Amino acid sequence: MQLTLIRHLPTEWNRKTWLQGRKDIEISQLTEEFQIDITENRLLLKKIEPFDLVLASTLKRTHQTAQLYGYVPEVEGLLDELDFGPFEGLPKEKLVEHQNRLWIEKPSELILGESLTSFEERIVLFLDKYHDLHNILVFGHGSWIRALISYIKYGHINEMNKITVKNNSCITLSFNHNKKEG
Repeated sequence: MQLTLIRHLPTEWNRKTWLQGRKDIEISQLTEEFQIDITENRLLLKKIEPFDLVLASTLKRTHQTAQLYGYVPEVEGLLDELDFGPFEGLPKEKLVEHQNRLWIEKPSELILGESLTSFEERIVLFLDKYHDLHNILVFGHGSWIRALISYIKYGHINEMNKITVKNNSCITLSFNHNKKEG
């Protein structure tokens, strides 16, 4: 399976470093820099097309990003951003101050608006659901993409907060995922 992941374009909350989570925030007006980045990323995408499937979360910022790239994605709720619960709308540093050791070293032990164990289960469900496809394009969110990278690389999400994924990053991962029997 090959997954190409594009983190949504920035929002006003990203600029302020506020945690968005499940809040349905629109993207900000595009700067020239991001317009150039979209053009460069589109050239990369042309090299790896066609995609078996193009997906986005239920949140509008991923759909707005996909549209600016020229795609009309299918909606996939498993891609929704982590629910930060009481930390949504607050600067990320508040979460880090309150949960520093767990947020950095053992996020899977946290419960915010959802448990990070459930968050990891959503990632596994996503991989299981689409394991038969070969080339997927995903418009997603920062925590979700970081957790997926950690899961693929280490077999768990506990390294996710040691990974950086900037807005509009385009990352392609190739890997074999064996659907878990159970």
